[in-house]
Amino acid sequence: MTVKEDFLYYLWKFGKLQNQNLQTANGEAIQIINLGTHNHYAGPDFFNAQLRIDNQLWAGNVEMHINSGDWFVHNHEKDKNYDNVILHVVWNHDVEIHRKDNSVIPTLILKEFSDSELLKRYTDLMNSTQKWIHCESEFPVLNNFQFENWLERIYLERLEKKAAEIEILVKQSNHDWEAVLFRLLAKGFGLKLNSEAFFEAACSVDFAIVRKLSTKRGSLEAFLFGIFGLLSQDVTQEPYYIELTQEFNYLRRKFQHQKNTTIPLQFFRTRPANFPTIRASQLATLYHHQRNLFSKLITTNSLEEMYKVLQIATSSFWETHYTFEKSSPKRIKKLSKKFIDVLLINSIIPLKYCYDRHLGKLNIENILSLLRTIPSEKNTIIQKFTTQKITIENAQQTQALLELKKYYCDKHKCLQCAIGNSFMKESCF
Repeated sequence: MTVKEDFLYYLWKFGKLQNQNLQTANGEAIQIINLGTHNHYAGPDFFNAQLRIDNQLWAGNVEMHINSGDWFVHNHEKDKNYDNVILHVVWNHDVEIHRKDNSVIPTLILKEFSDSELLKRYTDLMNSTQKWIHCESEFPVLNNFQFENWLERIYLERLEKKAAEIEILVKQSNHDWEAVLFRLLAKGFGLKLNSEAFFEAACSVDFAIVRKLSTKRGSLEAFLFGIFGLLSQDVTQEPYYIELTQEFNYLRRKFQHQKNTTIPLQFFRTRPANFPTIRASQLATLYHHQRNLFSKLITTNSLEEMYKVLQIATSSFWETHYTFEKSSPKRIKKLSKKFIDVLLINSIIPLKYCYDRHLGKLNIENILSLLRTIPSEKNTIIQKFTTQKITIENAQQTQALLELKKYYCDKHKCLQCAIGNSFMKESCF
């Protein structure tokens, strides 16, 4: 198996070099004074390293490749960000690399100084291609305290990704946090199949219209059904459908709203309780019944208060319908606690994180405490993790495990993971 650059980063970053008498490919002695800071973005792999090479002190950056010729494959010779590289660390040395002044960049051939047993364990780990995750047979390796700390860190990584997306919405809405909440809730009410359609429609409308219409549920429902594309075809003579269509056409002219969603809504493979008709009606009810919704949801640290605010149902027509065309036995269609949990996890708590940070009042423990109060999520990935001899009790853990699987396990970033690092350590030292 050919090693990957992650293994080189691991050896360098954690000081796993077998021989301290390091030498360049040309026989010059290397003394590492400071390894530098690992750079996860564009540019050299380690910033601000300090090295003594052949008794001369150097300060600058370190770049790593499997083959030294990859320098040219990646066009580093044309990138001024690499002008300050003081050491080229490679696994295979196949060509000399020169600076712009034609001086040779010193090269360290890492395989000559790596521990053979460590390489074997790395190879065994990364060759586990038939397993669901590479470390499946040894998972989780870490003790409970280390494992919980790692999951907390991964969840915060996931939260930061969501926060970055929310910050874009905040700027687009001219810092109208109520409008951002509406867009996030619309996406959440759309669930997996219709989230993008609901989100696109919500982003296309001035939230001031929703505010204005929230005093009349019928008007708000008509407007949301219209922008979500639920009134786009004259498919029924149902009086309520005709009433909504007429109201929407009036409101569209009044507010000069031109755009509706361009993404077709999905009913197929969706449980009737999750039909876009039901979710759109529930969203309209929420904004009709709960004035100052943003303040009620985002400025509280009480999960019970959030559940209370979100305990709403559809309008009366949808108590006996799932679609316009066919009636069904009467049923009050309230938001389930499970559905509210999804909204809290994916929309409300990330927005609260952003808003608290905006105010300079961010308390991470409050955020984590809210997540830890929500029961663990149920899906195929979490079900798989439950077979790995770990206890999963709350949503903070499940969110972290989803992040772990998608951005570490699936991308083979074992050596950037605390579990993978512990596996290597326990196996070799």
